[in-house]
Amino acid sequence: MLPLLIYPERRNKKGACGLARKGRHSPKVNVGGSNPPKPVDPASWQGGEVKGYYAGIPTLIPWTYRREPCPDLRRLPRDSPLTRANHDPEPESIPSRIRHILIGARRNIADPRIFHKIALIPVLAWIGLGADGLSSSSYGPAEAFGALGKHVYLAVFLALATAVTVFVISYAYTRIIEHFPTGGGGYIVATSTIGEKAGVVSGSALLVDYMLTITVSIAACAEAIFSFIPPELQRFKLVFAVFLVLLLIVLNLRGVKESVLVLAPIFLAFIATHALLLGYGIFAHTSGFGAVSSGIRTNLALDLSTVGIIGVLAVFFRAYSLGAGTYTGIEAVANGLQIMREPKVQTGKRTMAYMAISLALVAGGLFLCYLLWGVFPVPGRTLNAVLAGAVFSGWPFGGLLALLTILSEGALLMVAAQTGFIDGPRVMANMAIDSWFPRRFASLSERLTMQDGILLMGSAALVLLVYARGSVAVLVVMYAINVFITFSLSEFGMSRFFFTRRHEDPLWSRHIAIHLTGLILCLTILTITVFEKFAEGGWLTLLLTSGVIAICFAIRRHYREVSEGIRKLDYHLNNVPSAGTVNMEPPDPRRKTAVQLVTGFNGFGLHTFYSIIRSFPNLYENFIFVSVAVVDSGSFKGAGEVKSLEESVKADLRKYVDLARTFGFAADFRTATGTDVVETAVTLCKSIAEEFSDSTFFTGQIVFRDESPFHKLLHNETAFAIQRNLQFSGITTVILPVQAEE
Repeated sequence: MLPLLIYPERRNKKGACGLARKGRHSPKVNVGGSNPPKPVDPASWQGGEVKGYYAGIPTLIPWTYRREPCPDLRRLPRDSPLTRANHDPEPESIPSRIRHILIGARRNIADPRIFHKIALIPVLAWIGLGADGLSSSSYGPAEAFGALGKHVYLAVFLALATAVTVFVISYAYTRIIEHFPTGGGGYIVATSTIGEKAGVVSGSALLVDYMLTITVSIAACAEAIFSFIPPELQRFKLVFAVFLVLLLIVLNLRGVKESVLVLAPIFLAFIATHALLLGYGIFAHTSGFGAVSSGIRTNLALDLSTVGIIGVLAVFFRAYSLGAGTYTGIEAVANGLQIMREPKVQTGKRTMAYMAISLALVAGGLFLCYLLWGVFPVPGRTLNAVLAGAVFSGWPFGGLLALLTILSEGALLMVAAQTGFIDGPRVMANMAIDSWFPRRFASLSERLTMQDGILLMGSAALVLLVYARGSVAVLVVMYAINVFITFSLSEFGMSRFFFTRRHEDPLWSRHIAIHLTGLILCLTILTITVFEKFAEGGWLTLLLTSGVIAICFAIRRHYREVSEGIRKLDYHLNNVPSAGTVNMEPPDPRRKTAVQLVTGFNGFGLHTFYSIIRSFPNLYENFIFVSVAVVDSGSFKGAGEVKSLEESVKADLRKYVDLARTFGFAADFRTATGTDVVETAVTLCKSIAEEFSDSTFFTGQIVFRDESPFHKLLHNETAFAIQRNLQFSGITTVILPVQAEE
């Protein structure tokens, strides 16, 4: 076995190793090894055994140390940990520099205005979240209109039905915003009103839907833009789509508000060009409304006499359901309420109103224009591109205007993919807090973004994009199923919510009528969509969703087993009696100090504390307890929540201090607030090592009898990451194993 040498950080004036002040020594440590050094003075040596880790393997490690002169520091590299003082900043690595250039500098979590700075006002929220709904007008109405076949006169009724459906679903989600103002949308509603299992189904369906939102939006963007590009360049369409996904990943790693501001001009260009397209397209044909109305009556009478009312309704509802992609994105506001500026409820409701009105006008207007201008699909071009070409054909620079209209439509589809990057990670974070997803997905990056969720959503979208080879026709078949699973569960949950509160809310009957209407509409669309699209590829969407649900249940079961093991530690260790006289003296920085990193006052931390006392008897006189107030998506909701988190961490640390004092130790605590537990803890520990020169750092790590990659994914092994960073700086760090299973 190779020896593991841990050297101290600096050299003091007398030539001895140490973090020491006033001539005190920090020892050179030899942990394990086949050739331990031979002591010159036995009185200067101490030894024993400690349960710890060697090369990541839990083992019983023999340890010894003695004081001796340091190696000649003049021969070491200038930036070596041995020659660099604690207060000297470590040089930034090249990957770190590139990262900061791409995604920006660290945000200051202590800034009291940080929530105000990164939150979205209604107009920006409309751009960031409403783009998904508006962009669906690029393919939803066209698909529904194409499903009518020769019964195009029904487009008028499709326009009315689409507008009604948009307003019903939007009104229902406005009630969700009022009663569930913390955000989370369909997942929170289903969990709270129906149950945990319904919640995980709704959340899993939403996640797959948001992955498809990114994929479909980017693929449709590429298709719209390449409608005006020569055929010989069509082979680059998939490469272009992949580039757009990568670009959005980088923008969202910088922050939601930053990405929305970059994309805002695209959204405004879409509004301007489509207002002109639809306004002129409808009002230029006002003189022909009478003929169109007469044609509708004639064709309807003919169809009723030939196929009957059942046949007409079958054609209508099939087209209505196949255009279900039009309604995707309406739920985004309720899901992303956390990113909105206070007062969040009013901001959310106003954003929902902007989205509903704009989507109803654009989608309904497109149906009318398709009918009035008699447009039909043309190979290689979208139906909206055909319409724009027809409407602007007689205008000066009409071709350029049509090109700008379709380019803005394609670009808006890229903005729409933003919804998947905004809300998808937030759904993951809510599920991670409830232990349905790995808990790391609730963490925030230094830019206060949900980095892991953004990367997962982007990676999944890239896989789906390559699988479908960028084909919108393939992807749309998979799309719009899951969002109606969530819609249906949300509508049912809210109906149940108001029914159970019928004695408290005098307006319950009005609310429940809207939600039941929405439930019927959503179930109708869901049933017909699954029936029509199942064999064409809808089965893959349901299979993916079922797979996500199964993974969620496996993760939840594992976390519950681990929690049960920790609870057993809580029960046994909280009843261990203390010994000795209470020591109320403050810690002396000149004495030997044990620094223990804890995550809360629980059996896990107590087990580590008792292991230190047992493994190093009569060695340490001071105990310093360290904890990081980790700001994650669950606590990043306002300055008040962060303050409460900090007070809770301090309360737990005081309990450890009181316990250590009953064992006769001088004790105190240190804490810091941050989003990255490793980076914050390492910085804090370095300052403690500067203050307490003769200190050793301890932390615990859950161990499993048969560890697998599954365990590594679910448990972030923070202890190992902290140990690596501290040992690189010459700070002695010991990991003590804690068993969480029998």
